[in-house]
Amino acid sequence: MKAAVLKSFGSKLAIEDVPEPPLGTGEVIVDVVATRVISYMNEVFDGTRNYALDLPVIPGPGGIGRVRAIGPDATKLSVGDWVFCDPTVRSRDDVVAPDIALQGLTAAGPGGMRLQQHFRHGSYAEQMRVPTENVKRLGAITPEEASRWCALGTLLVPYGGFLAANLQPGETVLVSGATGNFGSAAVSVALAMGAACVVTPGRNETILADLVRRFGARVQPVKLTGDQEHDREAMKRAAPAPIDCVLDIMPPSVSPTVVRAAIMTVRPYGRVALMGGVGMAGGAGLELPYPWIMRNCISIHGVWMYPPDAASRLIALVRAGLLRLEEYETTSFGLDHANEAVAHAAANGGPFRLTVIRP
Repeated sequence: MKAAVLKSFGSKLAIEDVPEPPLGTGEVIVDVVATRVISYMNEVFDGTRNYALDLPVIPGPGGIGRVRAIGPDATKLSVGDWVFCDPTVRSRDDVVAPDIALQGLTAAGPGGMRLQQHFRHGSYAEQMRVPTENVKRLGAITPEEASRWCALGTLLVPYGGFLAANLQPGETVLVSGATGNFGSAAVSVALAMGAACVVTPGRNETILADLVRRFGARVQPVKLTGDQEHDREAMKRAAPAPIDCVLDIMPPSVSPTVVRAAIMTVRPYGRVALMGGVGMAGGAGLELPYPWIMRNCISIHGVWMYPPDAASRLIALVRAGLLRLEEYETTSFGLDHANEAVAHAAANGGPFRLTVIRP
């Protein structure tokens, strides 16, 4: 089969023929129809992000495709089914604290690297091998619709944060990082889950206005000034009720003071989900006042990705019409042009933009 292979950090993807993946028990082979290119994939490939990725590898976290072959432990899947391939691969011998690898992207710790040795190759290929439990049925879609369904990979990340924070219908939410690719997805997910209001702080007034245009009065934008105390009070004032839940999904380049100001808008007994990159690029970490956390009974959740059933639940929100994939503008590239796709994603990583490779 044809695949895009990363052979060394800092090099271009090599488009070449490689062996087809063999099928084993507990595995499914999927014909990849469409797969998203994350906006920062160029930083993974050049080594800037320092992701744990054993080379050479076929990159690509997850994708949309059709089942080609199934193992003996699959009782619901059928050859030809349209599916989403969830890249969050978990070890099967510890359900309490499994090791995790993001197939075709990175891994967490030594156990995750061991897991990556087998489920290493991702979706920038004509076929991929996926754990059976990571293959989620979509129902009937057309080949043209497959590109837009790739947005699931982006939407699932903030969905995992809101599930961890136990977001309830009717609550008031603040999304720290709302003007970014994942942050704007968080706004749409929170509203689909029934949030009464989503406060969206940011510096880009054009994007803030676009969020209101897309989603209406349930979105309350706040223009940030850089003054931590002023911004915190402005965010509180924008909310029609006390802020029940804060989701931070800021990138590593953002100052911890900006993140801290957003987090400390949450009400007493409120919840905070941390999914961003504070400290990942070096520098100061996030410092929160111990007395404030303790005396206000604040729950803080560190969240990486989402639980195993999240993809199926999110697909149900889309099928119910509560979450609109139509918000996404997609640009597609063939597998032979994978390097151009990576460059395009880096230059066009704004809200509701999706770069897709179609093998």
